[in-house]
Amino acid sequence: MKMIIGLGNPGPEYALTRHNIGFLCLDNISKSLNFQEQFTQDKKHHALLLKNKEIILAKPQTFMNLSGGAVMALSTYYKIPPKDIYIIHDEVDLEFGRIKIQKDGGSAGHNGVKSVIESLGTQEFVRWRVGVGKPSKDLHIETAEYVLQNFSKDEQQELNSIYEIIAHSIEHALTNDIIATMNKYN
Repeated sequence: MKMIIGLGNPGPEYALTRHNIGFLCLDNISKSLNFQEQFTQDKKHHALLLKNKEIILAKPQTFMNLSGGAVMALSTYYKIPPKDIYIIHDEVDLEFGRIKIQKDGGSAGHNGVKSVIESLGTQEFVRWRVGVGKPSKDLHIETAEYVLQNFSKDEQQELNSIYEIIAHSIEHALTNDIIATMNKYN
């Protein structure tokens, strides 16, 4: 069994922010993998879940910086080892729309990923780093504020193609070696 986690923040005020790219990707992945149901609240594990016999899709309902607790709870309950966990998250160090799949990597300063590493006690999971870019210098805003802003109109027009690529890469990873997936999509 594989568990695919999209990182983000709960609540409608965060729904279309750059920080919620993980949640947004999971919505598209659920369609791509032919899930007919909707995500349901799992209060015990603090997550929205969608699952079948082979795959669990999860959106932690803790805030981003506390995502590790929900990931650990789900991993323990469903007996899914870290190597079978895929994490999708925003990445400011990649230009908008660029995707980098990484195995066994550190947090690179991403607090949600840091929380997952600390909770699982390992970096042995696979990450889908989805580029949201950095704020331009003329905006004069901190990165933390930037990722909590909604995507621009130009970015919103490109999101569907990004979701599609990520869904294809997840499907590829589910049926192939992760190194082959990295070689094909990085």
